[in-house]
Amino acid sequence: MQMLIKRSTAAFIVLFILNLLVTVLAFYVLPKRFFYDAVTIALDKGNEIGFIGSYPLTILFYKITGLRYLPFPIVGLIQFPILMYVLHKIGIPIDFEKLNIKNVIVYLGILMIAIFMSMPSKEFITYLFVSLVVFLFLNKKISFRVALFASLFLLAIFGVFYRPYFFLIPIIAITMYGASLVNFKNKTVTTIFYGLIIAIFLSLSYGVVSGHYFSEISREVVNSSRLGSADANSSIISPIKPDTWYGETVGIVYGFFSVNVPVNGFKYILSPQILLFVIWQLFLFYILLVRFSSCIEARDKNKNELWILLILFAFFIVQGVFEPDLGSAVRHKIGVFPIIYYALYYDHFRKKL
Repeated sequence: MQMLIKRSTAAFIVLFILNLLVTVLAFYVLPKRFFYDAVTIALDKGNEIGFIGSYPLTILFYKITGLRYLPFPIVGLIQFPILMYVLHKIGIPIDFEKLNIKNVIVYLGILMIAIFMSMPSKEFITYLFVSLVVFLFLNKKISFRVALFASLFLLAIFGVFYRPYFFLIPIIAITMYGASLVNFKNKTVTTIFYGLIIAIFLSLSYGVVSGHYFSEISREVVNSSRLGSADANSSIISPIKPDTWYGETVGIVYGFFSVNVPVNGFKYILSPQILLFVIWQLFLFYILLVRFSSCIEARDKNKNELWILLILFAFFIVQGVFEPDLGSAVRHKIGVFPIIYYALYYDHFRKKL
């Protein structure tokens, strides 16, 4: 019997095989700084293992599964197929084999998955957890309201036990949804603007209670500890020190644009890997922005997709608060890649369903 494979499926399989080779060879090619977190997770010299916090829980996960005892190329050989299987279960879009901007963005995203997941990583857990949100919205046996409530609840729980900044995502997403209901002239820009406003408000409120703002205790702490080092070549440095209310406000807005619309990243002309991310990110943000605008205009028809994009743009805003550099920004975007993948191809998934 002759077996026929769709060209889109064949393209997916070819990408999987090529990038599987990348994930195995990455250990022998990448500079040492790529493995700092992986070594911390695998060796746990500080005895951080525990049940709350990204490092403690990740260390616990890799210890229980036994992955921490394996060579990094073998870890990648196990992890990458699992993550690609998740994308396969979400769905392979029609015309996935064609060379267009949207597909190339995803091709490069898969390459980055192969690179960043070729070792023990916190993003492996984030990727798997975030994929639950996509599957909730894809499951037609679950009502929209249940899927939405469960998704926001899961993100909040993930923030409590694993990555604190994820707790902010539901708050920002709900605020943005409320803003999108108001009859502004440009709803898309205004919705994102109010998302930034609530992020600033939350940071300033936290500063009143604790004495330190969000970006001051995250981005500033990381960057100040590695000034002048090779690891700081793409650091996001606010033009105003974020130790005042206006400094934090400027820092959050500057961080949002530096991470999501990084036109200032073209100054890294001698670092091709940074330039590649800058171009990738600019195209990604533009396409998602256009899709976000379409979903806002047809909110009743696209309610699932609208909320997926609200969650995604809330994450982008949170990145503007906490990301210390462009390298961390792209790595963390790979952690939410299932949502990005769904947002790029949601029209295909709707037709399929």
